[in-house]
Amino acid sequence: MRKIKRFIALTLTVALLTLAGCGKNTVAESSQTETLDDKVDAIVNSMSLPEKVGQMVMIGVHGKEINDDSRYMLNQYHIGGVIFFDRNLESAEQTKKFTADLQAQAAKVPLFIAIDEEGGPVARGKGFIEPPPSAQSLGQAGDNTKAEAWAQKTGDFLKDLGINVNFAPVADVGKNPREYAADGQTVAKFVAAAAQGYESAHEIYTLKHFPGIGRGTVDSHFERSEIPVSKEELMAQDLVPFKEIIANHSPENFMIMVSHLVYPSLDKQNTASLSAAIQTKLLRQELGFNGIIITDSLEMGAVSKYGDFRSLGVQAVQAGADIALVCHEYAHETDVYLGLLEAAKNGTISEQRIDESVKRIVKMKLLHKS
Repeated sequence: MRKIKRFIALTLTVALLTLAGCGKNTVAESSQTETLDDKVDAIVNSMSLPEKVGQMVMIGVHGKEINDDSRYMLNQYHIGGVIFFDRNLESAEQTKKFTADLQAQAAKVPLFIAIDEEGGPVARGKGFIEPPPSAQSLGQAGDNTKAEAWAQKTGDFLKDLGINVNFAPVADVGKNPREYAADGQTVAKFVAAAAQGYESAHEIYTLKHFPGIGRGTVDSHFERSEIPVSKEELMAQDLVPFKEIIANHSPENFMIMVSHLVYPSLDKQNTASLSAAIQTKLLRQELGFNGIIITDSLEMGAVSKYGDFRSLGVQAVQAGADIALVCHEYAHETDVYLGLLEAAKNGTISEQRIDESVKRIVKMKLLHKS
């Protein structure tokens, strides 16, 4: 009788524990079934509108250490990314501390910390970052495995410094030292090799400058110009490297930077950075890119001479961009942020549209979190 009572008591205890969730580790199971997209959604849903807008702006800061100005920009405007120039770089030790101090200001997701480390004529921190050879010299040598090796080496070093985004490789087709070659297929081969190198280093890379500036004759830092070429020719040459990476690499591993040139065969009026025909119709819909689109710096003369900063960021996002890049002046960076926030508040840009960009940004940050 005593054994029967003990058996009944034990059975009831097990049943009650099971009902209470103790018989099954429901919390563990729940966490196991939570997907990356679930985590992204939860983070984005927890953000205020000002926080979301901040994720869509990348800025340059001044100085070689965090200071009141950079701290204010990151906290007041919830800025999601920083780009480094030589003005920010002194040594490896200093850069590591700077990136760590900047990241300490990030609230819900890490910062993108970016640099232009292309090699050749465009290389930062030459005193302690070994610059890769120019793209042109690598292309002329004909060995794309060197492009992969240099990309991995550079990516590893940047990652160690706390710089998680490189604005390279250049995917433009042309005869400039920044470009691998003057034909699309060769450029595609070298860009694909570089992409593999960066992915091996777990460094976010950036194809630039969509849809290709190799035919350009005017420096868009100073003035706007046109590329008078047909869409068919762009597809056959200039767009080949971009199409190669989009088709064969995960969009969570790289960004695409859009140029400030005008392509009349695609959009007679707007630069690529402000063109829905180029960013949304061509890049998103026709080429199928679902990753992050970032503008070239909105302070460049090709766009800043033709619009105010409060409207430029809005135009870029309306066209399809996820991140507005503003490299130098705090006043310009503030105006871009406030213009986007106002547009989001008054419905010029819907919160649904903001969420689309912020989800892409948060997802990439979670996947590449150190």
